[in-house]
Amino acid sequence: MEKMIFNKRNISLYNGDAQLFYNKWKTPTMILSDGPYGISGYKGDLDNEFRLAEWYAPHIKAWSEYSMPRTTLWFWCTEQGWASVHSEIVKNGWDFKACNVWDKGMSHVAGNTNTKTISHLPIVTEVCVQYVKRSYFIIGESKMTMQEWLRYEWERTGLPFSKTNDACGVADAATRKYFTKSNLWYMPPADAFSKISQYANEYGSPDGRPYFSLNGKEMISKEEWEYLKPVFHCPFGTTNVWSISQLRSKERLKDGTKALHNNQKPLSLIKNLVEMSTDKNDVVWDPFGGLCTTAVACAQLGRACYCAEINDETCNKAAKRLQDALLEQVIEF
Repeated sequence: MEKMIFNKRNISLYNGDAQLFYNKWKTPTMILSDGPYGISGYKGDLDNEFRLAEWYAPHIKAWSEYSMPRTTLWFWCTEQGWASVHSEIVKNGWDFKACNVWDKGMSHVAGNTNTKTISHLPIVTEVCVQYVKRSYFIIGESKMTMQEWLRYEWERTGLPFSKTNDACGVADAATRKYFTKSNLWYMPPADAFSKISQYANEYGSPDGRPYFSLNGKEMISKEEWEYLKPVFHCPFGTTNVWSISQLRSKERLKDGTKALHNNQKPLSLIKNLVEMSTDKNDVVWDPFGGLCTTAVACAQLGRACYCAEINDETCNKAAKRLQDALLEQVIEF
């Protein structure tokens, strides 16, 4: 029977299909998906990647429904598995940011791969793809992306686009970056947006004021604009290739000599993702919790976490791990 089996210090673990719990969880700033890969990797996994998009579809739809513009999705899979699901994710309102590669190193194959049989190079990677929730603006019966909406609002002022540079105090960056139609567009920082908005409302046609407003009464504030932007803190020197060996140390949870989970992620790697895309006290979802490495990372970093694990035995092992992890923190404190 589906139920909550762990709930302490903002860390919650549910036993059952995550689809049954999404409507009970608080709005996430980050979602970490480490579900089926389509490689028969565990009981319940699909035996190929061709039906992965169909399998993930109801989850992705729910993630979109319950997320906000600040939400980042990290989607773990094989290269082929991710490729088969990508269109479904984008279709549901997520924008691709980057494909990140986990390089596990040669210890992952340890010389045991028969390349004559498989006829390809040994595979030592997985991908973790970063998406962010797309912001939409409703104008009458039109649904606009942020890029489209910014241009629409400036066009309403009657001012030429070159004046966006004057607003920001730059030569040509505002027009080229914030108001371009091309794929080089990116969201203006809060300070730049505030200058653009103030300039538009001061010099734009009086008939259309207020400009850059969500409610038609006042301009969007800097704080409100910042809230429309996904959280992202990029550690200096970090790239999209993560060279971290797979777990072979005492961190790898085992039952005797057998690993409890075939693909337990290094805690340091998951902590990096949590720190990159959340702030203190933010909410993280892990709908396919496994041994709940994400929840352990959140507990150590001061984030709230909601996890689900459908396998009863794995879920009980995860609950024990969480109990031990929180106890260690109390002792260290």
